Amino acid sequence: MSITKSADVVIKTVCGVKKGEKVLIVTNPSKEVSDISKALFESAKKFGASVELVVQKEKSLLDYADKEVIEALKREPDVFFSISANKLGKDEHAIVNPYHDADGREHDHIFHYLMDGKKNMRAVWTPGIGLDMFERTVCIDYDELKRRCNKLMKAMRGAKEIRITSPSGTNIVVPVLHREPMSDDGDFTQAGSGGNIPAGEVFISPVVGTGKGTGCQGKIVYDGSITLNSKDIIIRNPIEVEVIDGFAASIKSTEPAAAGEESDAEQLLDTITQAEQKALQMEKDGKLPFGYGNIYAKNARNIGELGIGLNPAAAVTGNMLEDEKAFKTCHFAIGSNYDGDAQSLIHLDGLVKNPTITVIYTDGSECVIERDGELLD
Repeated sequence: MSITKSADVVIKTVCGVKKGEKVLIVTNPSKEVSDISKALFESAKKFGASVELVVQKEKSLLDYADKEVIEALKREPDVFFSISANKLGKDEHAIVNPYHDADGREHDHIFHYLMDGKKNMRAVWTPGIGLDMFERTVCIDYDELKRRCNKLMKAMRGAKEIRITSPSGTNIVVPVLHREPMSDDGDFTQAGSGGNIPAGEVFISPVVGTGKGTGCQGKIVYDGSITLNSKDIIIRNPIEVEVIDGFAASIKSTEPAAAGEESDAEQLLDTITQAEQKALQMEKDGKLPFGYGNIYAKNARNIGELGIGLNPAAAVTGNMLEDEKAFKTCHFAIGSNYDGDAQSLIHLDGLVKNPTITVIYTDGSECVIERDGELLD
């Protein structure tokens, strides 16, 4: 498919942009995301939208967004596109002085406030997207994708916990009682809706551990790809994470790294440690409210997400934006969650290949939704 065709699908089919709506596109100078942004800009104009394009330098996981980006978001566009080579960037002001919505919930970014608080904006965010991915994974059957998403969400609603095992050694129980499953089904036509392009996953926030015997329990063995501070990588040697009471207690490689090289497990641990240290320093510098440094640091080891890939055009390429949507995978994130009760500076997704996923209900009954990577109808 061409870049123009994919852009038109995103603007009209995925986001349902209408004549007269305000569209904001934030991007970086690098060629591929710039080209995608220009295609979206032209498509939105073609369908009658009023479009603003803001360019900022590429941001990493711990960087702040440019003030111009935050100010543009404060103008409350109807539709927002973050077409980024890496990340949008954090909201420096809101981390210290969070927004409060009508329900009293705090939001540490204007983006989250508009999406989850006021629910008056639609959005697409694409950290790390490339031109090949954009052309290859966007033009899919969204009706079929929505059917798959709805089926899995129905199976997960009302569950007590979800057990995940894999050939590489993953064996973990994820508590989800009273958690609501979410989907990135490519239908972002309603205010407050949004997700990635490429679309294609169902995900849920595990219940956060609050003491002994609570939260996720078991072992995750990452064997696909994983997000680190400044890049995504294909895992060379599987990473074993022991999870106790909802948090990553130990991280080690299942195989030794090559002589003189840092293992993937060591890189993951370094990324988490940096986030822990930065959170504590930010509180000292007045960039986090008093007491929040320890909260953000602790949650840098929280198991924040279980997700299941559902995009038939996605493949595991070493780019998490696409990898986490691939069939025959699930992913666990370390760091913040999507329910807002585990704030952290990081959210590191990592893939587990060929999982068996069993949903367990409060009455003790079970439903296997995926076996050895194959979705069950």
